[in-house]
Amino acid sequence: MSKTAELIIDGKSYVFPLVVGSENEVAVDISQLMEKTGAVTLDLGFKNTGSTKSAITFLDGDKGILRYRGYSIEDLAEKSNFIEVAYLLIFGELPTQEQYIKFSDDIRTHTLVHEDIKKMLDGFPSTAHPMGVLASLFCSQTAFYPESLDPNRANNAVYLSIIRSLAKMPTFAAWAYKNAAGHPVNYPDNKLEFTARFLKMTFALPGQDYEVDPVITEALDKLLILHADHEQNCSTSTVRIVGSSKASIYSSISAGVNALWGPLHGGANQEVIVMLENIKNDGGDTEKWINKAKDKNSGFRLMGFGHRVYKNFDPRAKIIKKAADDVLKKLGVNDPVLEIALKLEEAALKDPYFVERKLYPNVDFYSGIIYRALGIPVEMFTVMFAMGRLPGWIAQWMEMRENKEPIGRPRQIYTGATLRPYKAIGSR
Repeated sequence: MSKTAELIIDGKSYVFPLVVGSENEVAVDISQLMEKTGAVTLDLGFKNTGSTKSAITFLDGDKGILRYRGYSIEDLAEKSNFIEVAYLLIFGELPTQEQYIKFSDDIRTHTLVHEDIKKMLDGFPSTAHPMGVLASLFCSQTAFYPESLDPNRANNAVYLSIIRSLAKMPTFAAWAYKNAAGHPVNYPDNKLEFTARFLKMTFALPGQDYEVDPVITEALDKLLILHADHEQNCSTSTVRIVGSSKASIYSSISAGVNALWGPLHGGANQEVIVMLENIKNDGGDTEKWINKAKDKNSGFRLMGFGHRVYKNFDPRAKIIKKAADDVLKKLGVNDPVLEIALKLEEAALKDPYFVERKLYPNVDFYSGIIYRALGIPVEMFTVMFAMGRLPGWIAQWMEMRENKEPIGRPRQIYTGATLRPYKAIGSR
């Protein structure tokens, strides 16, 4: 006998089915709530509302679990690479060797972008935020590939849009960086793999040789894997709800980029560096700022410690800590800001106040350290996040499309004025 939930409104009882996920998550199916009762639910920020059924990512914040398609994030970060994880997220299974080679080669074939996009890039001042440039360039693909606007196109055409998205996002991201720096752009070197190709496009200077460092490449590849998907967050939900109108994959993902741009979503690692800079400018006394963090009346909060979802620990942080240590060791960076970061990390891992409250360094803390060490400016941090999140956005857009989900249309509780008579302008 299936389980149900009972809702009583004005003394009248209504029964709704319970839905249980594969990891025993329980939901009350209220899809017929308004039809049965005339009422709607009010859930600000959708914190208690399941907007969809999804087979892509499982997240348990209380237990510190993150899995893509059933594979632990620990296994994927240690044994896989970003392109293989992208294939897994989008198509549901790890690729065979033949599938992996084809997928990689297909992406490599489409890394170049139309030369007219350079004209668009030239129209942005160097003061333009790289996220705005990225969102604009990515969305512009609807103009260069107008067939992508057809919501009923064949699967092979959809596959081509997926390949183009993965292939061109690093080019757009690198060009957004070059635009902010006022440098001429580089074209992709298709002899290199995905992450190395992006690094060379980003950092190579005219007339100089650029050798990709394997330690840096591996660290960045892990970061991209860790950011590849994170269940129904703000930007992912944006991609799905925009896509539910049968908008193209390019416009849907561009909307996700803009959602990620908001400081409450994708800007956490940037805030880490801003905090560290402020501590340095104040004299670099980490003990002073740790004591301020413990004082609830100070108004100061350590950025990059704890997580709104992971109540125990962030499983991604354990993985990326080693990568951060490897990068700092390999580069031998002498940066007072990073020295402050390491002192804060040491204190947070040992101080009973932080340990008891599970305020451990999270993935944003370590990713900010890595990006800083690589010389990536803070304005580019969210661009890096977007590049990593792309496979998840694609997978979510695909799932929404394949499940033939209805157009997203949330309800509201109206709190404005009731009906009132109109008065002519002279009598007001």
